[in-house]
Amino acid sequence: MNAPVFFERKDWISVPSNWSNSIVKGKSYSTEDQIGKELWNRVERLLEKYPIKMQELLHEELSVEEEESPKYGNSILTKVRIGQGAFRVGVIDAYQRRCSISGEKTLPVLEAAHIKPYSLTGQNAISNGILLRSDMHKLFDQGYITITPNYQVEISNRIKEEFENGREYYQHHGKGLLFLPNNEIEKPNRNYLRWHNEERYKG
Repeated sequence: MNAPVFFERKDWISVPSNWSNSIVKGKSYSTEDQIGKELWNRVERLLEKYPIKMQELLHEELSVEEEESPKYGNSILTKVRIGQGAFRVGVIDAYQRRCSISGEKTLPVLEAAHIKPYSLTGQNAISNGILLRSDMHKLFDQGYITITPNYQVEISNRIKEEFENGREYYQHHGKGLLFLPNNEIEKPNRNYLRWHNEERYKG
């Protein structure tokens, strides 16, 4: 579920130069084009100003309503994740549709991973994300894989100890990331990486 973010008037973005007054049905832009890329970068920079202002909304919890129909399991609380769709699109685009560790480019298995979880006040910003193959995403979230502030891959010995496997992953240990965003502000934030190293990694 996504919710709109309303910019203050001073942050409104001017109409692009190729906009025509005769347009009545709207116009779309692609980040593969220069104008579209510039628009998206401006939106990304502006969004970084608003999470604190919208913190209460971002972390609002909605309880599941009781229903008359049969239930399977217990009712749960669901956290609303604002902007998750835009976060995924932005990370995929920034990493040129390639897993940053393995180089995998099969889009259905690529996932935008948060370095610091959204539930722990990590932002839906590209600099708090990294594109990973789905299995590596799970291992990253569980602390079996981490990335140092110098963008070096570290694979925990716990994979071998706990699962008696991991050859596929250990080949990446100690190596630098294969893919990083070209835009400096979209590269993984070193503070978030340091947090993951210290709080998540099972080294």
